[in-house]
Amino acid sequence: MDANPSYAERLTSVSVFLPVMDETESLVKTVEIIHADCGDAIREFLVVVCQKTTPGARATAAALAARFPDQVKIIEQQRPFLGGATQDAFDRATGSHFLMMASDLETPPDRVQAYVAQGRAHPNAIITGSRWIKGGGFEGYSKLKWFLNFMFQKSFSLMYWTSLSDMTYGFRLIPTKLVQAIRWEEVRHPFLFETLVKPLRLGVEVIEIPITWRARTEGVSNNPFLRNFAYFRIGLKTRFYARGRILKQPEQGP
Repeated sequence: MDANPSYAERLTSVSVFLPVMDETESLVKTVEIIHADCGDAIREFLVVVCQKTTPGARATAAALAARFPDQVKIIEQQRPFLGGATQDAFDRATGSHFLMMASDLETPPDRVQAYVAQGRAHPNAIITGSRWIKGGGFEGYSKLKWFLNFMFQKSFSLMYWTSLSDMTYGFRLIPTKLVQAIRWEEVRHPFLFETLVKPLRLGVEVIEIPITWRARTEGVSNNPFLRNFAYFRIGLKTRFYARGRILKQPEQGP
């Protein structure tokens, strides 16, 4: 496959995506920690709410927007589910890079500064978190889920001929022009996997950094365990896609 074009010459600012359902205290902590650690690099917090977002979570988001009026932007979700919410945020992002994460602390906000540092050093790459490399790990993960996750990662790393150890964890920094150039298909949680395998097929460099995953302490998960098997569909399809099937429109020559 041909070399991938440059989607970012340098990291100038970051658009942080935060989907909100029932998170309140964890949402506040997430914004506060990121703002304190690397606020100068943050262009905007794109807080996406939907019909199922609780009144308490909406009120918390509104309070954050009043507190950080130049950075916190509330978006009413148009497309369905998590993948749809992320794509809505893709459309609104104005930073040079887009940070995918959660607002429930399962994606530790104190690690965002490490993403920004790696993004500045490798602006045309995807920076993604791994729970499987040294320094990463799981807390509050069942043994069955741990084993199935391990087998899934190994299977698809072999299928894609990559040394990546964690292809499904949706805590990653991606050049905004790249996410806006790809034709996305998934709208549920398998979209997190899609945001890695499609760039891989395009030849984009991916750099892993260690992350410790901790089970959320606020709210409930919106990703039932059996739904994880849907990840196979997009992984198998994408492996055989040509570049023209992945991009919204053909790349233009110099």
